[in-house]
Amino acid sequence: MSFRKKLLLLFAATVLLCVAVISASVYSTMRRSFEQANQDRANAIAAQFRSEFQRRGLDVVRKIESVAAGETVQHMALEINRGVTDSGEYVSAAHTLAGQQQLDFLEVVDNRGTILSSAQWQAKFGYPEAAIPQAAAAPTGAFLKREELPGGATLGLFALRTARVGEQPLYVIGGERLDQGFLSTLDIPTGTRVLLYQNLDTKWNPKSLFDLNGPAAGADKIAPLVAQVRGTLQESQSVIHWTSDPADAEVFHAIPLTGPIFSATNRTVTNQQLMAVLLVGSSRRPLIELQRQVVSTAVLVGGAGILVAVLASLWFAARVTRPVVSLAEAARRVAAGDLGAKVAVESSDELGELAASFNRMTEDLLQQKDRTLQAERVAAWRELARRLAHELKNPLFPLQVTVENLMRAKQKSPEMFEEVFHEGTATLLAEINNLKTIIGRFSEFSRMPQPQRRPTQVNDVVRSVLRVFHAQLQNSESPNNDKNQITVRTELDEALPEISADPDLLHRALQNLVLNAIDAMPQGGELAIRTTPLGDRIELSVSDTGSGLTQEECGRLFTPYYTTKQHGTGLGLAIVQSVVSDHGGKISVESTKEKGTTFRIELPREPQPWQTGQN
Repeated sequence: MSFRKKLLLLFAATVLLCVAVISASVYSTMRRSFEQANQDRANAIAAQFRSEFQRRGLDVVRKIESVAAGETVQHMALEINRGVTDSGEYVSAAHTLAGQQQLDFLEVVDNRGTILSSAQWQAKFGYPEAAIPQAAAAPTGAFLKREELPGGATLGLFALRTARVGEQPLYVIGGERLDQGFLSTLDIPTGTRVLLYQNLDTKWNPKSLFDLNGPAAGADKIAPLVAQVRGTLQESQSVIHWTSDPADAEVFHAIPLTGPIFSATNRTVTNQQLMAVLLVGSSRRPLIELQRQVVSTAVLVGGAGILVAVLASLWFAARVTRPVVSLAEAARRVAAGDLGAKVAVESSDELGELAASFNRMTEDLLQQKDRTLQAERVAAWRELARRLAHELKNPLFPLQVTVENLMRAKQKSPEMFEEVFHEGTATLLAEINNLKTIIGRFSEFSRMPQPQRRPTQVNDVVRSVLRVFHAQLQNSESPNNDKNQITVRTELDEALPEISADPDLLHRALQNLVLNAIDAMPQGGELAIRTTPLGDRIELSVSDTGSGLTQEECGRLFTPYYTTKQHGTGLGLAIVQSVVSDHGGKISVESTKEKGTTFRIELPREPQPWQTGQN
């Protein structure tokens, strides 16, 4: 944005400040009042709901206590304590008792948690009832509970009481449905509506959301708010837009309703779970209409202020634009990398001081750049030296011990020297080979060549790499599969186009990936290599069924000198990433612990413009 435009905005903002402050104050006060009124209505309805919930709960508790103390249940408890094993005669008892007490649900359960009689579903006879905890953990009041019915699950307000006749108690659990009939008892103000979501499924179910008239329309728009409550178990608030007109929107307050979690294994109450969500919605139409009136008034007054701002900014900008334009041009040159850019200091006022400060800044940047480059070089050499010293130190200790053993055997046991000599020289040669390998890998990483591009068929590179590892791999059609062997499976797209690449570097990178896959499957497994065209790019993937990696290991996998192997320099994958990057491609890794790892390489068919100068 030019300086002239900034001045225009500055003057316009100054003129419109008073209008903006007044409009914002009115707007904010109006919004707070509206939100407070919504909150008050939601709190009032929630208080009504809790009051009705408590009243219904006390009524359910009273009814269940009456059933538990009744002659039928007492007789059943007495028969069970006498050792009567045939409980089939009690199958329909709960249905009769539920009808007498006007209960939707009623079950009689023995001391082992087995259902003896069920009013809502007689076929549950003999099945366990998880909601029968030990006496110390049993809820004393009413609670919400999911109840399975032949037509599907529903939600109810339940109570649990114990009938004790003898040593073996008998449990009575029952209650009433929590549905739109419950909502009809609430006194709902004008402009407000109440919905109830029964949290009966692990996923969102629009059929579980209903209002006073049954299943609610537009349930999917309320799904995110319900999901938020299900995830946090805290009250939440959201604005639901039903149409493109903001006046049709509603503010919904979502209030969680929880119930106990019963453990069927040890018969305890382990925690609280979300059973339902009470949603109180208020229309935003009054607020939106007031907002539109405030906005129209502010626009009318602000238009006159903008006209004054334009005239004032034109006069002022003519006096200060030229030096600012010069400063902006110099800043663009610095941003492009020209740290030697300077600005002519033509005055001693604030603009002149700004130009002088800019010149000092560019000088400091030049000096800082030189110091930073030097520090990075020193840090890189120090890290390389530290890593190399660490890798070389491991083989040196066995070399020292072996030489000392040879000297000790020569002095104290000449007759055994020949045997010790052969063992020692073998150890010396092995450790020297380790040293050569370590030095070779560091040398290879330090002198990675630039790609020598030519038309390359990636499928041919894959086949050449597999020939190198033919002794360690077997074909998937081989009849003599051994459990410790690795089965190789290739899915090479025969229509794969050629790309401009260095086949030798690609061979080296793919060879490292295959070797890593083999190391990850010491007990055998499957190695899969796939090639796929992707428009102007191709994809090469290498998958194994080995031990896999954690997310943290995947994040650090391409860092030089980092390795997950017991023996390794940590340069193999760094070399792979360097080769892929030099070709203008990208590499990614996907892994699951104990399931396997997949490396994906994407390579462009033609070199990028910034790479054409490399060859």
